[in-house]
Amino acid sequence: MQLAARGQVGPASRWIAEYFDDPSSVPERQLCSRAGLSVPDSAEVVPPLVAFEVGGGPCAVLRHRGPYATMRAAYQWLYGHWLVNSGHEVGDAPVFEEYLNNPRDTAPADLLTDICLPLARATAAR
Repeated sequence: MQLAARGQVGPASRWIAEYFDDPSSVPERQLCSRAGLSVPDSAEVVPPLVAFEVGGGPCAVLRHRGPYATMRAAYQWLYGHWLVNSGHEVGDAPVFEEYLNNPRDTAPADLLTDICLPLARATAAR
């Protein structure tokens, strides 16, 4: 890995994935996403890698514990129950996940993933 070879991956680095499409309305072969790794601000990102940022505003965060394959139920609850009843609206940024432990040394039942749903900023009443 290019970043690891440059010493830009450390204990504080976080694995992140962004998801641009709704898997219930887009055929699987057409789904778009990207994966990344947090790096220090001073890190030099050279092609073919691309720097990108996630979040930047308020997010609802749902911590999922368990195999990645069971995350669909967490998403359904987040969007279908929490969001509908929260009074919030979805923000203008893709949902992203932060992987809090490593599937290479963590049992599937113990995997932790934060599902981060960007929210629209509240507008001030006039």
